[in-house]
Amino acid sequence: QVQLVESGGGLVQPGGSLRLSCAASGFVFSSYAMGWYRQAPGKERELVAGITSAGGSTNYADSVKGRFTISRDNGKKMVYLQMNNLKPEDTAVYYCNAGRMGLVYWGQGTQVTVSS
Repeated sequence: QVQLVESGGGLVQPGGSLRLSCAASGFVFSSYAMGWYRQAPGKERELVAGITSAGGSTNYADSVKGRFTISRDNGKKMVYLQMNNLKPEDTAVYYCNAGRMGLVYWGQGTQVTVSS
């Protein structure tokens, strides 16, 4: 069955860094665009970063441009989100997402808390 398993979340001080990982299985990973979304308490889920199936193109929310980097390894069926210079407003549950031609899969999420 399809699985997306996130890891790497945790508590970090403002200005710190975290690297989120998402391990995929159960589908043809290299055929799917991948993305990271986040949802803060009381807010809607929002797109943080996306990457095309071959990794040739990426896009970012304005709020994270220059601080976050999305990447993927199709051989390992992994997608990553490197987060630098974290801010308290980055606190949220981060979700891995896979999408292709109307098919969408979600991971269970990993909590990121930015606080001193």
